[in-house]
Amino acid sequence: MKITLASLPVLVFAVIMICWFTFAGIFIFRKQPANDHDRKRDRSSIVGVALQGLSYGIVWSVRRPPFTEIVSGVEWLELLTGTIAMTAAIGSVLLIMAAVKTLGKEWSITSRMVENHQLTTKGPYAVVRHPIYTGMLGMLVATGLAISAWIALVAAIVIFAIGTLIRVRIEERLLCEAFGQRFKEYAR
Repeated sequence: MKITLASLPVLVFAVIMICWFTFAGIFIFRKQPANDHDRKRDRSSIVGVALQGLSYGIVWSVRRPPFTEIVSGVEWLELLTGTIAMTAAIGSVLLIMAAVKTLGKEWSITSRMVENHQLTTKGPYAVVRHPIYTGMLGMLVATGLAISAWIALVAAIVIFAIGTLIRVRIEERLLCEAFGQRFKEYAR
């Protein structure tokens, strides 16, 4: 099968959609941990979750015409942008998959500490402090490059960054309270 520049937007969209189904499947079909009791939970991180969700809503709803070029008129830039979008989506899903598996029972949508919570510093956490948020940003950018208007992608990234900052501050405060100097050393 020969990929032409005209068929690139369809290929990019197909790869992005496969990655979205995989992304959703990671959370839907993951092995549910035993009912661990929260030692401490901060539900105010839901504001960050909502802003991140809003950012995804923006890239999905403010779109270019279906299957149009990401960058029209400049073939090498169109090819590069499409390749970046597909690579970002695939890499993001793999990163998220590894991070969720590494966290196991400690993963949660909102910020919390469970009984016998461990500071995770292995797997993707040995390289990136927040690999799930990094992967989520990758999926946002990949989706935006595949289907969104440029202005929508920029707005979505700003909103995502604010939501992520809210979540990170809350999570890191909980981790610092629980692990003190050990967390501070890891954070460096």
